[in-house]
Amino acid sequence: MDYLLQGFLQGFVLLFSGDPETYSAIWATVGASSLSMFCSLAIGVPLGFCLGHYSFPGKKIVRTGVDTLLSFPTVVIGLLVYAFLTRHGPLGGTGLLFSLAGIAIGQTLLGLPIIVAMTANAVDGLDKRLPMTLITLGASPKQILWATVMEARFSIMLAAMAAYGRIVSEVGISMLVGGNIKWHTRTITTAIALETGKGEFAVGIALGMVLLTVALVVNVAATGLKKKAVK
Repeated sequence: MDYLLQGFLQGFVLLFSGDPETYSAIWATVGASSLSMFCSLAIGVPLGFCLGHYSFPGKKIVRTGVDTLLSFPTVVIGLLVYAFLTRHGPLGGTGLLFSLAGIAIGQTLLGLPIIVAMTANAVDGLDKRLPMTLITLGASPKQILWATVMEARFSIMLAAMAAYGRIVSEVGISMLVGGNIKWHTRTITTAIALETGKGEFAVGIALGMVLLTVALVVNVAATGLKKKAVK
């Protein structure tokens, strides 16, 4: 058990001494996950609104497909994105492979189904009289969208937290698309896998503590949002 204690102590030293390699992985994670969350919300909230608000042929099939994508393996997403961004792929000329932007594309595909599914469920669970009331008051489609989103804002925030929790902790996409390049695309999860495999247990512990802190913050915030949504 001594090596565990030493690992935790060295992990604290690395974090609080500002170790550049450790913080390089942290900032790479923050950059990629923030960009992917922005894209997931920008695309997913309108799609989720449409899926929950409108009725159209094949709606049940679409919702089943979205729900199925919730459990899509991250390594498969990484493989698909790699195939598109590699030099022989259709997007090979973009130079996005082995970049944080490329990782963000894969993570957007990971978070998007969560945002769409949970937003659709939130919109579908609202008072059915809300759209008709807004139409009676002369609201435009954009105003209806905005009013509905505001009514479901706590559920949408909860969806964003759930998506962020999955995005920040994934490893398959970051490893395949990012390439785990030191000082460039090495994220927290890929650094943990690499450093632990090399026997650098302290670095893995330090980065693991960051992930645990993020998970704690997300869970506390989600609990608060659930209480507000119930009220």
